Amino acid sequence: MSTSPILVTGAAGFIGAYVAARLRALGHGVVGCDNFNDYYDPALKHARVAALLTPLGVQCEAVDVADPAALGALFERHRPARVVHLAAQAGVRYSISHPQAYVSANLVGFANVLEAARLGNVEHLVYASSSSVYGDSVQTPFEESQRTDAPVSLYAATKKANEAMAHAYSHVHGMRCTGLRFFTVYGPWGRPDMAYFSFAQRLVAGEALPVFADGTLQRDFTYIGDITEGVVRLALSQRRGGDPAYEIFNIGNHAPVTVLEFIQTLSALLGVTPKLDFLPMQPGDVRATCANVDKLRARVGFEPATPLREGLARFVQWFEGRRRAQAA
Repeated sequence: MSTSPILVTGAAGFIGAYVAARLRALGHGVVGCDNFNDYYDPALKHARVAALLTPLGVQCEAVDVADPAALGALFERHRPARVVHLAAQAGVRYSISHPQAYVSANLVGFANVLEAARLGNVEHLVYASSSSVYGDSVQTPFEESQRTDAPVSLYAATKKANEAMAHAYSHVHGMRCTGLRFFTVYGPWGRPDMAYFSFAQRLVAGEALPVFADGTLQRDFTYIGDITEGVVRLALSQRRGGDPAYEIFNIGNHAPVTVLEFIQTLSALLGVTPKLDFLPMQPGDVRATCANVDKLRARVGFEPATPLREGLARFVQWFEGRRRAQAA
């Protein structure tokens, strides 16, 4: 095992905190960084660090990947052998009203990470892409080999750009770069801007839920534990003789459900009757997502399989516990 640490960017974020904790629990040296921005309440980010990382001795430094000097200094201090780059500006709808945030974090920030990794001779860069790169494709399940050149949101466009930028660095510099297309991640310690989290808040408050496209949109909801396992296995994988330096993998539950079915399951677990406000389909939305995970299974012997009800039950347990603690 390398004595150099693994750097996890966005380590105070939803996926980042779980990945950093899992890597440390497996015995690896881990260092994290995050800019702790206010896209949503930074208190939740600090709480994640306190709950998931601090007990394991993982530090999360306040560094913004969009700041090349600060990022370069971080690489110089720790000299990571591997990097799991999860820092990004998330959210499809927010990208419509705040495009510059995506240019800064997802384009400039990613370019800085690529260059720092090159200069630091990083042996493997794993980075977050998104299922949104598939656009409003009617070909399901989505396969890594299909065309992804018609994004329907700026967020999706920045993630597609990340894949192209990583390909260029891999081609020119021989860097091993692995992109991960995540499918609708959910679970405890999630982001409050995500539908399942905001729905839970509205349900317990007795508020109506905005349901777009009559609730017929389908999403491949993937539990955070499954996402974490896929990320960690790929990040720690060794490149075999025939493996390309640049690769893309889907990580999804490959079992999509309609948003309406999702709401019914969440409502039942919370013990409330939902009030629904049906609305037209929103700009930037897609009709369905579904992951083909054959490539992931073949490479690392794993595929997400947590049933939606089981994963949502774990979220509800955490959600209600946190709500009680905040009310005390």
